[in-house]
Amino acid sequence: MFNNYISMKKLIFTKFLKELTKAFFLTGASLSIIIWVIQSVNYLDLVIEDGHGLDIYFKYSLMNFPKIFSKILPLIFFFTLFYKILEYEKKNELLIFWTFGVSKAQFVNILISFSLIIFFVQVLLGGFVKPLSQNKARSFIIDSNIDFFPSLVRQGQFIDVISGLTIFIEKKTAKNQFHNILITEELNNGQKKIIYAKKGSLVSNSKEKKFYMTNGNIVDQNNNKSTFIQFDELNFNLAKYGSKTITFPKIQETNNFKLSKCLFYFYENKIEQFKEEKFNCQLSTIDEVRQELLRRFYLPFYLPLISLLCAALIIKSKEDKNYHKLKYFLFFFIFFIIVFSELSLKYYFSNIYSVSFFSLFPLIIFTFFYLIVTQEKKI
Repeated sequence: MFNNYISMKKLIFTKFLKELTKAFFLTGASLSIIIWVIQSVNYLDLVIEDGHGLDIYFKYSLMNFPKIFSKILPLIFFFTLFYKILEYEKKNELLIFWTFGVSKAQFVNILISFSLIIFFVQVLLGGFVKPLSQNKARSFIIDSNIDFFPSLVRQGQFIDVISGLTIFIEKKTAKNQFHNILITEELNNGQKKIIYAKKGSLVSNSKEKKFYMTNGNIVDQNNNKSTFIQFDELNFNLAKYGSKTITFPKIQETNNFKLSKCLFYFYENKIEQFKEEKFNCQLSTIDEVRQELLRRFYLPFYLPLISLLCAALIIKSKEDKNYHKLKYFLFFFIFFIIVFSELSLKYYFSNIYSVSFFSLFPLIIFTFFYLIVTQEKKI
């Protein structure tokens, strides 16, 4: 008989956790895809304004999916767990747990254990997969050429998607055939080159990208001196130019080792000695570095607290007159906790008192509610 109770406990817990896991990942995937599609529309600027190809656009968009899922994971975990407990209470399925001798402490501990799994998923996503995918997305931009540049060149418009270069076409007569071409090239030390041609054609393929121009002039401006050169034919190479898209890695795209190393040099007062390729560690970026590391490894610690607060729904049954008050209180309180956790990143390192407060706050709330939930009798 005792073994039957043990087996039944395992069975009902397994059923609950399977349903919870399925709901969590389905909801997370669905909402992430919706947000990803909306954001992908914004990324069309990579093609429309920056001249990158569709393959770069799709690769770049796809690499942003882990960031989206990681960002909304705490909310998805809260919504699915909160809803699942409410659903079990509504269908009287929680009574099965109590009937087979499951204590509130056991129920809460199972949920906390489940939250620890989600904790590791969040750390893996936010601390490793997200920066890696974001950095990979940036590398697509860095390594790409201006694939769609021909489609961006329109008559009567200034085209400045290429860094250091502005192009104006007065008239387009056929595919990649132009009249009255004006090119302004920004050079080093304030130098400028202005090219005008009566006719020209654009050559753009996998091997070369260039303007072939005829019957024109070149004006070289150096300080206050100008040099005029006439030409019959000119091949102006476009392959050496890149898009204006920012290619320098952002803080959120940088791996944990570089961020931690930056902080180490800062606290050792050796920040001027920090040297890492494509990462600028300086006093002006220290706050961002600290916030990013907190986001990756501090925020996930709120997940066990969220699971405990959701489990507080078992304090009262749906027949209790205060059940709905408890339900609404917990919903808004958990939502406040999630918002609070995000806001804490900005003020965490304000002073020694803020460090102590934000470090101890989730632990104090967790201990307080754990004692209440595991001791309160379910009515």
